[in-house]
Amino acid sequence: MINVAIAEDDFRVASIHEQFLEKVEGVRVVNKALNASQTMDQLAKGEIDLILLDNFMPDESGVSLLPLIRERFPEVDVIMITAATEKAVVEVALKYGVVDYLIKPVTFERFQQAIKSYLERKAFIKEKESYDQTVIDQFFHRNGSMEREKQKDSLPKGIDQLTLEKVEGLLDRYHHDGWTAEQMGELMGASRTTARRYLEYLISLDKAKAELEYGMVGRPERKYYRIGQ
Repeated sequence: MINVAIAEDDFRVASIHEQFLEKVEGVRVVNKALNASQTMDQLAKGEIDLILLDNFMPDESGVSLLPLIRERFPEVDVIMITAATEKAVVEVALKYGVVDYLIKPVTFERFQQAIKSYLERKAFIKEKESYDQTVIDQFFHRNGSMEREKQKDSLPKGIDQLTLEKVEGLLDRYHHDGWTAEQMGELMGASRTTARRYLEYLISLDKAKAELEYGMVGRPERKYYRIGQ
């Protein structure tokens, strides 16, 4: 269970965020603060894992607290939720390692995405005993390596994620000429049947298309092309 604090000077907005959090499994609201001073006092209690931090507060800005939070409470993670869109504010937030930045008004879908992504990263890191480059890549590139991990379970039988990505990459090369299943199999180091399975799967995803072309002896040949690029 992740303990979350809400630092928001508008109690109505804070209430909405609390209602959002109640719909996400694995989190609970332990504190709410209306200003920067209360925020730091709450963090000092030591029971907070994540703080949802507004920037515009009556006594001090949220981003001005970030250096203090990093110095005094390095174990606390921060998600900024603010109407601030200025470049300088966003740059400071990124500099001090906020895990996400949400611009008000925030939809429940975007809010939920931010919290669930945070929970996934926490769980992913917690279960690892050591960190090689693959693990580090999965942590820092949420939309890349971690997304591939989540996609593994959704792939049909006989389709491997890494091989699929390799086929996609090969399709991108000289894509105007197209590829036959035999040509793709040779490049993959696999049979024509295996290559055709991956190519047809990409067609089902609308990432490739096939066209019949006739060779010198009039025999039709199925050639595959990349689409959506």
